[in-house]
Amino acid sequence: MISQFLKGFSNCFKVPELRQKILFTLGILAAYRLGCYIPTPGINGAALNAFFQKMNAASGGGNVVGIMDMFSGGALGKMTVLSLGVMPYISSSIIMQLLTAVIPALEKLSKEGSAGYKKINQYTRYGTVGLAVIQAFFIALWLESPATFGGMQVVTDPGWGFRLTTVVTLTAGTVFLMWLGERIQEKGIGNGMSLVITSGILSRAPTAYHTLTLLMNNNSGSAQVQPIALVLMIILLVAVIIAVTLISQGQRRIPVQYARRGGSVSTAVGQGTFIPLKVDTAGIIAIIFAQSIILFPATISSFLPHTNTTWMAHIVSWIQRGHWPYYLLYAGLIVFFCYFYTAIVFNPVDVAENLKKHGGFVPGIRPGKETADYLDYVLTRITVVGSLFICVIAVMPDAIYSAFNVPYLVASFFGGTGVLITVGVMLDTMKQIESHLQMHHYEGFMKYGQLRGRNLGGVSYGTGTVTR
Repeated sequence: MISQFLKGFSNCFKVPELRQKILFTLGILAAYRLGCYIPTPGINGAALNAFFQKMNAASGGGNVVGIMDMFSGGALGKMTVLSLGVMPYISSSIIMQLLTAVIPALEKLSKEGSAGYKKINQYTRYGTVGLAVIQAFFIALWLESPATFGGMQVVTDPGWGFRLTTVVTLTAGTVFLMWLGERIQEKGIGNGMSLVITSGILSRAPTAYHTLTLLMNNNSGSAQVQPIALVLMIILLVAVIIAVTLISQGQRRIPVQYARRGGSVSTAVGQGTFIPLKVDTAGIIAIIFAQSIILFPATISSFLPHTNTTWMAHIVSWIQRGHWPYYLLYAGLIVFFCYFYTAIVFNPVDVAENLKKHGGFVPGIRPGKETADYLDYVLTRITVVGSLFICVIAVMPDAIYSAFNVPYLVASFFGGTGVLITVGVMLDTMKQIESHLQMHHYEGFMKYGQLRGRNLGGVSYGTGTVTR
Protein backbone atom coordinates (compact mmCIF):
# COMPACT_ATOMS: atom_id res chain seq x y z
CA MET A 1 0.00 0.00 0.00
CA ILE A 2 2.84 2.38 0.89
CA SER A 3 4.66 1.63 -2.38
CA GLN A 4 1.44 2.26 -4.31
CA PHE A 5 0.98 5.60 -2.52
CA LEU A 6 4.58 6.65 -3.26
CA LYS A 7 4.13 5.63 -6.88
CA GLY A 8 0.97 7.69 -7.13
CA PHE A 9 2.75 10.64 -5.51
CA SER A 10 5.60 10.49 -8.04
CA ASN A 11 3.09 10.26 -10.89
CA CYS A 12 1.62 13.61 -9.79
CA PHE A 13 4.63 15.44 -11.19
CA LYS A 14 4.64 13.57 -14.50
CA VAL A 15 1.46 15.30 -15.67
CA PRO A 16 2.31 18.94 -16.58
CA GLU A 17 -1.19 20.26 -15.87
CA LEU A 18 -1.42 18.51 -12.49
CA ARG A 19 2.12 19.55 -11.55
CA GLN A 20 1.24 23.18 -12.27
CA LYS A 21 -1.90 22.96 -10.14
CA ILE A 22 -0.03 21.44 -7.20
CA LEU A 23 2.78 24.01 -7.32
CA PHE A 24 0.25 26.85 -7.61
CA THR A 25 -1.64 25.54 -4.57
CA LEU A 26 1.56 25.25 -2.53
CA GLY A 27 2.52 28.81 -3.49
CA ILE A 28 -0.86 30.16 -2.36
CA LEU A 29 -0.58 28.30 0.96
CA ALA A 30 2.94 29.69 1.45
CA ALA A 31 1.58 33.21 0.97
CA TYR A 32 -1.11 32.48 3.56
CA ARG A 33 1.45 31.26 6.10
CA LEU A 34 3.56 34.35 5.52
CA GLY A 35 0.57 36.58 6.25
CA CYS A 36 0.09 34.85 9.62
CA TYR A 37 3.22 36.64 10.89
CA ILE A 38 2.36 40.22 9.86
CA PRO A 39 1.24 42.01 13.10
CA THR A 40 -1.81 44.21 13.39
CA PRO A 41 -0.80 47.87 13.93
CA GLY A 42 -1.02 49.44 17.39
CA ILE A 43 -0.83 46.27 19.54
CA ASN A 44 1.72 45.27 22.19
CA GLY A 45 2.41 41.74 20.97
CA ALA A 46 4.43 40.65 24.01
CA ALA A 47 1.69 41.58 26.49
CA LEU A 48 -0.98 39.92 24.37
CA ASN A 49 1.06 36.73 23.99
CA ALA A 50 1.57 36.56 27.77
CA PHE A 51 -2.19 36.89 28.30
CA PHE A 52 -3.01 34.09 25.84
CA GLN A 53 -0.44 31.79 27.45
CA LYS A 54 -1.97 32.43 30.87
CA MET A 55 -5.47 31.89 29.48
CA ASN A 56 -4.52 28.60 27.79
CA ALA A 57 -2.79 27.38 30.94
CA ALA A 58 -5.92 28.07 33.00
CA SER A 59 -8.34 26.39 30.58
CA GLY A 60 -6.11 23.65 29.15
CA GLY A 61 -6.02 25.34 25.76
CA GLY A 62 -9.51 24.26 24.77
CA ASN A 63 -11.49 27.50 25.04
CA VAL A 64 -13.34 29.22 22.21
CA VAL A 65 -10.34 31.49 21.58
CA GLY A 66 -8.14 28.39 21.31
CA ILE A 67 -10.53 26.89 18.75
CA MET A 68 -10.51 30.11 16.70
CA ASP A 69 -6.72 30.22 17.00
CA MET A 70 -6.57 26.70 15.55
CA PHE A 71 -8.73 27.72 12.58
CA SER A 72 -6.55 30.80 12.03
CA GLY A 73 -3.32 28.80 12.09
CA GLY A 74 -2.06 30.54 15.25
CA ALA A 75 -2.64 34.03 13.82
CA LEU A 76 -5.18 35.00 16.50
CA GLY A 77 -2.73 34.30 19.32
CA LYS A 78 -0.25 36.67 17.68
CA MET A 79 -3.05 39.10 16.64
CA THR A 80 -1.79 39.36 13.06
CA VAL A 81 -3.63 40.72 10.02
CA LEU A 82 -5.10 37.23 9.40
CA SER A 83 -6.34 36.79 12.98
CA LEU A 84 -9.95 36.13 11.98
CA GLY A 85 -8.89 33.46 9.50
CA VAL A 86 -11.71 31.98 7.44
CA MET A 87 -14.08 31.53 10.40
CA PRO A 88 -16.35 34.38 9.17
CA TYR A 89 -16.58 32.61 5.80
CA ILE A 90 -17.39 29.26 7.43
CA SER A 91 -20.01 30.89 9.66
CA SER A 92 -21.53 32.71 6.68
CA SER A 93 -21.61 29.47 4.65
CA ILE A 94 -23.39 27.59 7.44
CA ILE A 95 -25.86 30.44 7.97
CA MET A 96 -26.63 30.58 4.25
CA GLN A 97 -27.16 26.82 4.16
CA LEU A 98 -29.55 26.99 7.11
CA LEU A 99 -31.41 29.94 5.57
CA THR A 100 -31.68 28.08 2.26
CA ALA A 101 -33.60 25.33 4.04
CA VAL A 102 -36.13 27.73 5.64
CA ILE A 103 -36.48 30.61 3.14
CA PRO A 104 -38.41 29.58 -0.01
CA ALA A 105 -36.73 32.23 -2.22
CA LEU A 106 -33.25 30.93 -1.37
CA GLU A 107 -34.40 27.33 -1.74
CA LYS A 108 -35.71 28.11 -5.20
CA LEU A 109 -32.46 29.87 -6.03
CA SER A 110 -30.44 26.82 -4.94
CA LYS A 111 -32.32 24.68 -7.47
CA GLU A 112 -31.44 26.90 -10.43
CA GLY A 113 -28.11 25.19 -11.06
CA SER A 114 -24.89 27.10 -11.68
CA ALA A 115 -26.54 30.54 -11.81
CA GLY A 116 -28.26 30.00 -8.47
CA TYR A 117 -25.05 28.70 -6.89
CA LYS A 118 -23.15 31.81 -8.00
CA LYS A 119 -25.83 34.06 -6.53
CA ILE A 120 -25.81 32.22 -3.18
CA ASN A 121 -22.01 32.30 -3.19
CA GLN A 122 -22.18 36.07 -3.67
CA TYR A 123 -24.53 36.38 -0.69
CA THR A 124 -22.06 34.26 1.30
CA ARG A 125 -19.28 36.72 0.47
CA TYR A 126 -21.38 39.65 1.63
CA GLY A 127 -22.18 37.80 4.84
CA THR A 128 -18.48 37.06 5.35
CA VAL A 129 -17.59 40.76 5.16
CA GLY A 130 -20.41 41.69 7.53
CA LEU A 131 -19.43 39.06 10.12
CA ALA A 132 -15.74 40.01 9.82
CA VAL A 133 -16.54 43.69 10.48
CA ILE A 134 -18.61 42.83 13.57
CA GLN A 135 -16.03 40.42 14.99
CA ALA A 136 -13.13 42.78 14.30
CA PHE A 137 -14.93 45.68 16.01
CA PHE A 138 -15.59 43.70 19.19
CA ILE A 139 -12.01 42.39 19.17
CA ALA A 140 -10.81 46.01 19.02
CA LEU A 141 -13.01 46.94 22.00
CA TRP A 142 -11.76 43.91 23.91
CA LEU A 143 -8.12 44.78 23.21
CA GLU A 144 -8.64 48.34 24.48
CA SER A 145 -9.84 47.20 27.92
CA PRO A 146 -6.89 47.08 30.40
CA ALA A 147 -9.07 45.29 33.00
CA THR A 148 -9.25 42.27 30.73
CA PHE A 149 -5.47 41.91 30.73
CA GLY A 150 -4.87 42.43 34.43
CA GLY A 151 -4.17 46.17 34.12
CA MET A 152 -1.74 45.85 31.20
CA GLN A 153 -2.18 48.22 28.26
CA VAL A 154 -2.18 46.02 25.17
CA VAL A 155 -3.16 48.84 22.78
CA THR A 156 -0.55 51.57 22.52
CA ASP A 157 -2.97 54.30 21.34
CA PRO A 158 -6.63 53.38 22.06
CA GLY A 159 -9.51 55.22 20.47
CA TRP A 160 -11.58 55.29 17.30
CA GLY A 161 -8.45 55.50 15.18
CA PHE A 162 -7.28 52.13 16.51
CA ARG A 163 -10.78 50.64 16.21
CA LEU A 164 -11.19 51.65 12.58
CA THR A 165 -7.67 50.49 11.74
CA THR A 166 -8.29 47.12 13.39
CA VAL A 167 -11.66 46.64 11.67
CA VAL A 168 -10.24 47.47 8.23
CA THR A 169 -7.09 45.38 8.76
CA LEU A 170 -8.78 42.23 10.07
CA THR A 171 -11.64 42.41 7.58
CA ALA A 172 -9.18 42.87 4.71
CA GLY A 173 -7.26 39.85 6.00
CA THR A 174 -10.38 37.68 5.91
CA VAL A 175 -11.30 38.90 2.42
CA PHE A 176 -7.72 38.20 1.29
CA LEU A 177 -7.97 34.63 2.62
CA MET A 178 -11.31 34.20 0.88
CA TRP A 179 -9.70 35.38 -2.36
CA LEU A 180 -6.77 32.97 -1.89
CA GLY A 181 -9.20 30.09 -1.36
CA GLU A 182 -11.09 30.94 -4.53
CA ARG A 183 -7.82 31.12 -6.50
CA ILE A 184 -7.00 27.59 -5.35
CA GLN A 185 -10.49 26.53 -6.37
CA GLU A 186 -10.04 27.97 -9.86
CA LYS A 187 -6.39 27.26 -10.70
CA GLY A 188 -5.16 24.85 -8.04
CA ILE A 189 -6.13 21.46 -6.68
CA GLY A 190 -8.48 20.70 -3.80
CA ASN A 191 -11.03 22.81 -1.93
CA GLY A 192 -9.40 26.20 -1.33
CA MET A 193 -10.96 27.17 2.02
CA SER A 194 -10.51 23.68 3.43
CA LEU A 195 -6.84 23.60 2.46
CA VAL A 196 -6.25 26.99 4.08
CA ILE A 197 -7.68 25.72 7.37
CA THR A 198 -5.80 22.41 7.12
CA SER A 199 -2.48 24.14 6.51
CA GLY A 200 -3.11 26.26 9.60
CA ILE A 201 -3.82 23.16 11.70
CA LEU A 202 -0.76 21.31 10.41
CA SER A 203 1.42 24.37 11.06
CA ARG A 204 0.97 23.65 14.77
CA ALA A 205 2.50 20.17 14.41
CA PRO A 206 6.18 21.28 14.75
CA THR A 207 5.35 23.17 17.95
CA ALA A 208 3.49 20.15 19.32
CA TYR A 209 6.43 17.88 18.42
CA HIS A 210 8.89 20.26 20.07
CA THR A 211 6.76 20.40 23.21
CA LEU A 212 6.56 16.61 23.33
CA THR A 213 10.34 16.38 22.89
CA LEU A 214 10.88 18.71 25.83
CA LEU A 215 8.61 16.54 27.97
CA MET A 216 10.58 13.44 26.98
CA ASN A 217 13.92 15.08 27.80
CA ASN A 218 13.46 17.75 30.46
CA ASN A 219 16.18 19.32 32.56
CA SER A 220 15.31 17.37 35.68
CA GLY A 221 16.46 14.15 34.04
CA SER A 222 13.16 12.34 34.57
CA ALA A 223 10.97 12.29 31.50
CA GLN A 224 7.38 13.32 32.15
CA VAL A 225 6.24 11.17 29.22
CA GLN A 226 7.61 7.62 29.42
CA PRO A 227 8.66 5.78 26.20
CA ILE A 228 5.89 3.21 26.64
CA ALA A 229 3.36 6.04 26.84
CA LEU A 230 4.77 7.55 23.65
CA VAL A 231 4.41 4.19 21.86
CA LEU A 232 0.83 3.89 23.03
CA MET A 233 0.10 7.44 21.84
CA ILE A 234 1.53 6.67 18.38
CA ILE A 235 -0.56 3.48 18.11
CA LEU A 236 -3.62 5.41 19.22
CA LEU A 237 -2.94 8.16 16.67
CA VAL A 238 -2.76 5.62 13.82
CA ALA A 239 -5.96 3.94 15.04
CA VAL A 240 -7.79 7.29 15.23
CA ILE A 241 -6.73 8.25 11.69
CA ILE A 242 -7.85 4.86 10.31
CA ALA A 243 -11.17 5.07 12.17
CA VAL A 244 -11.84 8.64 10.98
CA THR A 245 -11.00 7.61 7.42
CA LEU A 246 -13.37 4.63 7.52
CA ILE A 247 -16.26 6.63 8.99
CA SER A 248 -15.67 9.55 6.61
CA GLN A 249 -15.80 7.15 3.66
CA GLY A 250 -18.69 5.13 5.11
CA GLN A 251 -21.91 5.10 3.10
CA ARG A 252 -25.19 3.25 3.09
CA ARG A 253 -26.01 2.80 -0.58
CA ILE A 254 -29.74 2.65 -1.29
CA PRO A 255 -30.24 0.80 -4.63
CA VAL A 256 -32.33 2.59 -7.25
CA GLN A 257 -33.87 1.29 -10.47
CA TYR A 258 -35.48 3.20 -13.34
CA ALA A 259 -38.47 2.18 -15.44
CA ARG A 260 -37.72 2.04 -19.17
CA ARG A 261 -40.24 1.45 -21.93
CA GLY A 262 -39.41 -1.42 -24.25
CA GLY A 263 -41.88 -1.57 -27.14
CA SER A 264 -45.39 -1.57 -25.68
CA VAL A 265 -44.41 -2.97 -22.30
CA SER A 266 -42.88 -1.03 -19.43
CA THR A 267 -40.01 -2.89 -17.78
CA ALA A 268 -37.86 -1.99 -14.83
CA VAL A 269 -34.20 -2.20 -15.75
CA GLY A 270 -31.55 -2.11 -13.04
CA GLN A 271 -28.72 0.22 -14.07
CA GLY A 272 -26.48 -0.04 -10.99
CA THR A 273 -27.62 3.28 -9.52
CA PHE A 274 -27.80 4.12 -5.84
CA ILE A 275 -28.39 6.92 -3.35
CA PRO A 276 -25.32 7.38 -1.10
CA LEU A 277 -26.30 8.13 2.51
CA LYS A 278 -23.23 9.09 4.51
CA VAL A 279 -22.77 7.63 7.96
CA ASP A 280 -21.27 10.92 9.14
CA THR A 281 -23.22 13.65 7.39
CA ALA A 282 -22.63 16.49 9.88
CA GLY A 283 -18.94 15.81 10.58
CA ILE A 284 -17.06 18.70 12.15
CA ILE A 285 -20.06 21.05 12.04
CA ALA A 286 -21.61 19.29 15.04
CA ILE A 287 -18.38 19.57 17.06
CA ILE A 288 -17.94 23.26 16.19
CA PHE A 289 -21.49 24.10 17.32
CA ALA A 290 -21.22 22.00 20.50
CA GLN A 291 -17.82 23.42 21.45
CA SER A 292 -18.96 26.99 20.90
CA ILE A 293 -21.95 26.54 23.20
CA ILE A 294 -20.38 24.54 26.02
CA LEU A 295 -17.18 26.63 26.21
CA PHE A 296 -18.90 29.99 25.87
CA PRO A 297 -19.51 30.62 29.63
CA ALA A 298 -15.90 29.75 30.57
CA THR A 299 -14.51 31.98 27.81
CA ILE A 300 -16.70 34.95 28.79
CA SER A 301 -15.71 34.44 32.43
CA SER A 302 -12.01 34.49 31.50
CA PHE A 303 -12.52 37.71 29.53
CA LEU A 304 -14.19 39.37 32.55
CA PRO A 305 -12.06 38.24 35.50
CA HIS A 306 -12.94 41.15 37.79
CA THR A 307 -16.70 41.11 37.26
CA ASN A 308 -18.77 39.73 40.14
CA THR A 309 -20.79 37.13 38.21
CA THR A 310 -21.67 34.48 40.78
CA TRP A 311 -24.21 32.75 38.56
CA MET A 312 -21.67 32.44 35.74
CA ALA A 313 -19.08 31.07 38.16
CA HIS A 314 -21.54 28.32 39.15
CA ILE A 315 -22.17 27.47 35.49
CA VAL A 316 -18.45 27.38 34.71
CA SER A 317 -17.69 25.12 37.69
CA TRP A 318 -20.56 22.79 36.75
CA ILE A 319 -19.51 22.26 33.14
CA GLN A 320 -15.76 22.44 33.66
CA ARG A 321 -13.58 20.07 31.62
CA GLY A 322 -12.81 16.93 33.58
CA HIS A 323 -16.23 16.75 35.27
CA TRP A 324 -18.87 14.29 34.11
CA PRO A 325 -21.59 16.96 33.45
CA TYR A 326 -19.26 18.54 30.89
CA TYR A 327 -18.90 15.34 28.89
CA LEU A 328 -22.57 14.42 29.13
CA LEU A 329 -23.64 17.86 27.92
CA TYR A 330 -20.93 17.87 25.24
CA ALA A 331 -22.01 14.47 23.90
CA GLY A 332 -25.67 15.45 24.00
CA LEU A 333 -25.02 18.64 22.03
CA ILE A 334 -22.98 16.74 19.43
CA VAL A 335 -25.73 14.15 18.90
CA PHE A 336 -28.36 16.90 18.67
CA PHE A 337 -26.41 18.91 16.09
CA CYS A 338 -25.59 15.77 14.09
CA TYR A 339 -29.32 15.12 13.64
CA PHE A 340 -30.15 18.81 13.24
CA TYR A 341 -27.57 19.39 10.51
CA THR A 342 -28.43 16.12 8.74
CA ALA A 343 -32.09 17.18 8.65
CA ILE A 344 -31.06 20.52 7.14
CA VAL A 345 -28.82 19.21 4.33
CA PHE A 346 -30.80 16.07 3.39
CA ASN A 347 -34.52 16.17 2.68
CA PRO A 348 -35.93 12.66 2.10
CA VAL A 349 -39.19 14.08 0.70
CA ASP A 350 -37.37 16.05 -2.03
CA VAL A 351 -35.19 13.04 -2.94
CA ALA A 352 -38.24 10.77 -3.12
CA GLU A 353 -40.13 13.25 -5.31
CA ASN A 354 -37.14 13.62 -7.66
CA LEU A 355 -36.90 9.85 -7.99
CA LYS A 356 -40.61 9.56 -8.73
CA LYS A 357 -40.44 12.40 -11.27
CA HIS A 358 -37.67 10.65 -13.22
CA GLY A 359 -39.21 7.19 -13.03
CA GLY A 360 -36.87 5.88 -10.33
CA PHE A 361 -37.78 3.71 -7.38
CA VAL A 362 -36.18 1.75 -4.57
CA PRO A 363 -36.79 -2.00 -5.10
CA GLY A 364 -39.52 -3.24 -2.76
CA ILE A 365 -40.57 0.29 -1.72
CA ARG A 366 -43.50 2.18 -3.24
CA PRO A 367 -42.55 5.57 -4.80
CA GLY A 368 -43.49 8.80 -3.06
CA LYS A 369 -44.21 8.95 0.67
CA GLU A 370 -43.13 5.36 1.44
CA THR A 371 -39.76 6.00 -0.23
CA ALA A 372 -39.32 9.19 1.80
CA ASP A 373 -40.19 7.34 5.02
CA TYR A 374 -37.74 4.56 4.15
CA LEU A 375 -34.91 7.01 3.43
CA ASP A 376 -35.65 8.84 6.69
CA TYR A 377 -35.72 5.49 8.56
CA VAL A 378 -32.29 4.45 7.21
CA LEU A 379 -30.70 7.88 7.66
CA THR A 380 -31.94 8.19 11.25
CA ARG A 381 -30.32 4.88 12.21
CA ILE A 382 -26.97 5.31 10.48
CA THR A 383 -26.72 8.80 11.99
CA VAL A 384 -26.73 7.12 15.41
CA VAL A 385 -23.45 5.42 14.51
CA GLY A 386 -21.98 8.59 13.02
CA SER A 387 -22.98 10.81 15.97
CA LEU A 388 -21.64 8.38 18.59
CA PHE A 389 -18.36 8.11 16.68
CA ILE A 390 -18.10 11.91 16.55
CA CYS A 391 -18.68 12.00 20.33
CA VAL A 392 -15.77 9.59 20.88
CA ILE A 393 -13.46 11.55 18.56
CA ALA A 394 -14.48 14.84 20.20
CA VAL A 395 -13.46 13.73 23.70
CA MET A 396 -10.26 12.00 22.56
CA PRO A 397 -8.04 15.10 23.15
CA ASP A 398 -9.38 15.38 26.71
CA ALA A 399 -8.75 11.68 27.31
CA ILE A 400 -5.17 11.95 26.03
CA TYR A 401 -4.67 15.16 27.99
CA SER A 402 -5.71 13.47 31.23
CA ALA A 403 -4.29 9.97 30.70
CA PHE A 404 -0.81 10.88 29.45
CA ASN A 405 -0.33 14.28 31.14
CA VAL A 406 0.60 16.09 27.93
CA PRO A 407 -0.30 19.67 26.90
CA TYR A 408 -3.61 20.15 25.13
CA LEU A 409 -1.74 21.28 21.99
CA VAL A 410 -0.22 17.80 21.72
CA ALA A 411 -3.45 16.03 22.68
CA SER A 412 -5.43 17.94 20.02
CA PHE A 413 -3.70 15.92 17.28
CA PHE A 414 -5.27 12.71 18.60
CA GLY A 415 -8.86 13.66 17.90
CA GLY A 416 -11.33 16.50 17.83
CA THR A 417 -11.98 19.03 15.11
CA GLY A 418 -8.39 19.14 13.83
CA VAL A 419 -8.20 15.43 12.98
CA LEU A 420 -11.64 15.39 11.32
CA ILE A 421 -10.77 18.40 9.17
CA THR A 422 -7.30 17.17 8.22
CA VAL A 423 -8.36 13.64 7.28
CA GLY A 424 -11.44 14.80 5.39
CA VAL A 425 -9.58 17.47 3.41
CA MET A 426 -6.68 15.14 2.60
CA LEU A 427 -9.13 12.54 1.28
CA ASP A 428 -10.88 15.14 -0.85
CA THR A 429 -7.57 16.44 -2.26
CA MET A 430 -6.26 12.93 -2.97
CA LYS A 431 -9.52 12.12 -4.74
CA GLN A 432 -9.12 15.09 -7.08
CA ILE A 433 -5.46 14.28 -7.75
CA GLU A 434 -6.34 10.65 -8.45
CA SER A 435 -9.00 11.73 -10.94
CA HIS A 436 -6.38 13.74 -12.86
CA LEU A 437 -3.96 10.79 -12.83
CA GLN A 438 -6.55 8.32 -14.10
CA MET A 439 -7.61 10.75 -16.80
CA HIS A 440 -4.01 10.71 -18.09
CA HIS A 441 -3.77 6.91 -17.67
CA TYR A 442 -1.51 6.97 -14.61
CA GLU A 443 -1.97 4.85 -11.50
CA GLY A 444 -3.38 6.71 -8.51
CA PHE A 445 -2.90 6.32 -4.76
CA MET A 446 -5.03 3.17 -4.52
CA LYS A 447 -4.84 0.07 -6.66
CA TYR A 448 -8.24 -1.12 -5.51
CA GLY A 449 -11.22 0.80 -4.18
CA GLN A 450 -12.18 4.41 -4.58
CA LEU A 451 -11.52 7.56 -2.59
CA ARG A 452 -14.46 9.70 -1.57
CA GLY A 453 -13.67 13.14 -0.23
CA ARG A 454 -15.66 15.71 1.66
CA ASN A 455 -15.40 19.47 1.75
CA LEU A 456 -15.51 21.68 4.79
CA GLY A 457 -18.21 24.08 5.85
CA GLY A 458 -21.16 21.99 4.71
CA VAL A 459 -20.57 22.62 1.00
CA SER A 460 -20.95 19.02 -0.08
CA TYR A 461 -22.00 16.92 2.87
CA GLY A 462 -24.33 14.18 1.65
CA THR A 463 -26.57 15.99 -0.80
CA GLY A 464 -28.58 12.87 -1.51
CA THR A 465 -27.85 12.88 -5.23
CA VAL A 466 -28.20 9.68 -7.18
CA THR A 467 -24.86 8.23 -8.25
CA ARG A 468 -24.55 6.02 -11.24
